[in-house]
Amino acid sequence: MKSILCLIAAVTLFAATAVMAAPSLVVSVPDQTLAMIDGGVVVEKFAVSTSRFGLGDSPNSYATPLGSLEIASKIGANAPLGAVFKSRRPTGEILKPNAAGRDPIVTRILWLRGLERGNARAYTRGIYIHGTPVEQLIGRPASFGCIRMRSRDIARLFSEVRVGTRIEVANTRLGSAVAKAKLDSQIRSTRLAAN
Repeated sequence: MKSILCLIAAVTLFAATAVMAAPSLVVSVPDQTLAMIDGGVVVEKFAVSTSRFGLGDSPNSYATPLGSLEIASKIGANAPLGAVFKSRRPTGEILKPNAAGRDPIVTRILWLRGLERGNARAYTRGIYIHGTPVEQLIGRPASFGCIRMRSRDIARLFSEVRVGTRIEVANTRLGSAVAKAKLDSQIRSTRLAAN
């Protein structure tokens, strides 16, 4: 019996450590920056564009939802940079960065699911982290609700995250958002270890 309890404790500790060690993402709306954090440390930062229509989760608002979300689906793993997607399917067209006259979703899609009441519609609204050919607008609010990235950056991020990866979208500076995400991760780990 004692060995079974020790085994259960070891598995619980391993699971808690795995949750805490899993990379997570933080988006600072004021800084228009996405950070990948691992073990509470920022390991990589990318410039992004959130919504030009502000923040929120109302239907048809084109706003970027705030709060805790997770990656629900990864789409486009083997697509070339600049591959155009329509209804989450590749069209066969490829656009170069800053191609004139078009603003489709390109390269990769990380479809987000809200985990809180204030962002519960994110999935049905089709809120993604995705590539854009309009790279000259990265670094300022320019999207229709999604979080846009340069094609090379979303391809890199796509390879580093998995379905279930947490993302915190915050209307605070990056340092404060990272500190909050680290604290939330520790709280989740503690709860997992207690169960």
